[in-house]
Amino acid sequence: MHPMQRWFPAAAMLAIAAAMLAYGPIPQLAHYHEFADARAWLGIPNAADVLSNVGFAIVAGWGFAALAARRRDPRIARGWPGHSLFLASLLLTAIGSTWYHLAPDDARLFWDRTPIALLCAGLLLAVDAETRADPQPRWILPVLVAAAIASVEWWSLTQARGEGDLRPYLFLQAAPLVLVPSWQKLRGAPRPDRVAFGIAIALYVAAKIAELADHSIFAALGFLSGHTLKHLLCVAASAVLVANLVARFREARARPLADSILHFVGIR
Repeated sequence: MHPMQRWFPAAAMLAIAAAMLAYGPIPQLAHYHEFADARAWLGIPNAADVLSNVGFAIVAGWGFAALAARRRDPRIARGWPGHSLFLASLLLTAIGSTWYHLAPDDARLFWDRTPIALLCAGLLLAVDAETRADPQPRWILPVLVAAAIASVEWWSLTQARGEGDLRPYLFLQAAPLVLVPSWQKLRGAPRPDRVAFGIAIALYVAAKIAELADHSIFAALGFLSGHTLKHLLCVAASAVLVANLVARFREARARPLADSILHFVGIR
């Protein structure tokens, strides 16, 4: 590896941080809480945006059910603290986003954004642990968790003062998009991991576009808003990542079955 390549991830994040500092505070979009689809269903306000969060809980439950018992397996043990934080944050996202969309306002938005920030921290923690050559220092977990919470707290405090600065929160969201593919490429992560995260990034980018086109998509389709579509695309992105982790054990399950069949027919 060329020495300059090793420093690319850190240099890229420093460049993003410098650009954000030079740009100045990034406020929340005007009328942020005015979502396109306000239809109620069975007494549930904003039903589509509320119920579409169920997918996050389903993916989180699937991940814990499939992986928790194997957390000490070498194929997942190094990254398990990050993977478990990611899965727990998915469940908290389902809860926090549901709470927010029932009655959108800034106070509830704090509980929507905090799990998302923690989810980003979990991804960084897991991929760094699994791709680095040396053991991951224990201080990284509490530092990332603290940074995630602080990024949302900063927005909340500045929002209460009428300024509303999203820069730390957006910086944390950008970090996995830059650092994870870079670490995977430079540190030689397995191809399935790189492909899975590439698909997840594409789905996430599509989700952000859908979010910005919330009203336009609802006007065009009439039955689905951009924000609801954002939730569904993010659920799909998280499902791809969990499926990739579960697939690490698929070959191990298939091999004993194949050996049993070969032994039965007398080849082994």
